[in-house]
Amino acid sequence: TEQYAKGYESGSKLGIQPFIDAANVAHELGLGLNAGHDLSLKNIKYFKENISNLLEVSIGHALICESLYLGLENVINMYLHRLK
Repeated sequence: TEQYAKGYESGSKLGIQPFIDAANVAHELGLGLNAGHDLSLKNIKYFKENISNLLEVSIGHALICESLYLGLENVINMYLHRLK
């Protein structure tokens, strides 16, 4: 998801299309779908809204970095809210 995150950060939401396509193929093949690299509080909501059948996001690095500024409990709640 690094390419998606880079595009999103620069103001483009077009970078999500390859991930939408891959998610659809994975679902057709009966595979589970996880994501994570470079997902953050800024871009995770849009990703989740556009990727069907997303089972898990690995956001440990971003979660810890953001928690240094905003507090761990607060950041966890912020992620949970965005992933609803």
